Amino acid sequence: MAELLTTQQVQSLLKVDRTTIYRMVESGKLPAVRVGKQWRFDPSDIERWLGKSLTPSHASGSNGKTEGWLPSEVAQVIQDAFAEALGVTLVTTDLSGAPLTRVSNPCPLLSVLLRTPEALQHCISTWRRLADSLCLEPHWTPSETGLLCARGLIRVGSALKGMVIAGGVAPPNWPPTEPELRALAAVFSADEAQVLAAAQQVYRLDAHKQAQVLRFVQRVADILAAVASIHLTKERER
Repeated sequence: MAELLTTQQVQSLLKVDRTTIYRMVESGKLPAVRVGKQWRFDPSDIERWLGKSLTPSHASGSNGKTEGWLPSEVAQVIQDAFAEALGVTLVTTDLSGAPLTRVSNPCPLLSVLLRTPEALQHCISTWRRLADSLCLEPHWTPSETGLLCARGLIRVGSALKGMVIAGGVAPPNWPPTEPELRALAAVFSADEAQVLAAAQQVYRLDAHKQAQVLRFVQRVADILAAVASIHLTKERER
């Protein structure tokens, strides 16, 4: 069973204040259960109430497509600027993990690993897993490369549309052993010698900088959400 959501998490999903949540619960419009003195919400109930799923297979609409909702050339410029300023890798994807932009500011190790189509599929697997998570706040999690990544959710209106993903960040125990790096090269069909040479060339952030990136990855997502909203409004007016 999925972990129950708190009132604060549901506020973030629905973009309403706490008082509105309580009124919806009391009127029976929003399903909830009492846990002690607090209300808790089943994610599946919230999904049904919204008339959509929060999972990648449904969040973009009945046909699963997101084409046209985000002007990629504008998103790319914004993403490139923040990636350089924050000193991390950034990419924007839909909720199936498919990239909507080019990867910005990849560290040398990622540049080596991402040279084959097979490698991109491994990254998409990681990005899809991030989309599956119901955790609303950005947090660091290991990717298939072993490096840390985090995502901010792009919401357009009440719909989840995509993610901004930060990555290329070394975990505390980096680098892996030589056998582990050779295995990583094999998984990504990358050149062993190049992977071994680039293993140290990743982004090393202290705790303060990591916390800053977590704050800003959601801000970037919010900026892209605003861009998408303006874009869609203009498209409807044509």
